Amino acid sequence: ERYQRPLSLVLFDIDHFKQINDDLGHLAGDAVLRELAERIKETVRKEELFARYGGEEFVVVLPETPCEDAVTFAERLREAVAANPFAYASRSFTVTISIGVAGRLGLEVCTPHELIHRADKAMYQAKHDGRNRVRVWAEDVPPPDPGGAP
Repeated sequence: ERYQRPLSLVLFDIDHFKQINDDLGHLAGDAVLRELAERIKETVRKEELFARYGGEEFVVVLPETPCEDAVTFAERLREAVAANPFAYASRSFTVTISIGVAGRLGLEVCTPHELIHRADKAMYQAKHDGRNRVRVWAEDVPPPDPGGAP
């Protein structure tokens, strides 16, 4: 805010992660988390911050990045995960992620908590819209009905 520079946040989680744990076991889930992190790290620059946010959720902070560029980045992340199957214990399976993007141009005041909340709303919209997709937070788009989410 001080320097009025753009900042974007990409928040995503693994689609149907509970099913991976239930079908293949928690060790498989741990292997998926590690492999996913490796794939994502290859797309993140040193100026950017990539972290596990909790459970199967991850976040990437993109300084000096307007929201439209963050969407392009998020699509690269989504493709990096979905393009090649994951493997565990001689089984191969597809993993996808749902991604929410939120950004600020540097002119408005937006706390870190608000930015995370916006990206979270966009991520849940991606899940509501069918998963394995990127959605951008927009003030005029109502959040999905939590009872109607798949």
